[in-house]
Amino acid sequence: MKYYSRRLVKPEHLNPANTLFGGQLLSWIDEEAAIFAACQMKSTSHVTKLISEINFMTPAHQGDVIEFGLALVSLGHSSITVSCNVRNKMTQAPVVSIDKMVFVHVNAQGLPVPHGIRANAA
Repeated sequence: MKYYSRRLVKPEHLNPANTLFGGQLLSWIDEEAAIFAACQMKSTSHVTKLISEINFMTPAHQGDVIEFGLALVSLGHSSITVSCNVRNKMTQAPVVSIDKMVFVHVNAQGLPVPHGIRANAA
């Protein structure tokens, strides 16, 4: 798994327990995974179809730098499946693990269309 980008946890990202708000993290994950999927498909016309179980493992705190690891899991006719791990950059402690995120390539009407990539091309 390659780690592609990083974010700094700032005060506005915290929940009442003074740890990174899960909703904020999920928003970042969806964005990072969508960018990864776009790069694989060479297209920005796709939507998030499914996010599997989300395993929150350790909290992130203000000042932590977290990084997003993404990997291609599989390709469908019009879909791409990726996995995501988020970890603390300094300690390497896992923050979140998601085994499966599915993105579907769509046309202007929002209907699935083939993405045109082959399994050995990704």
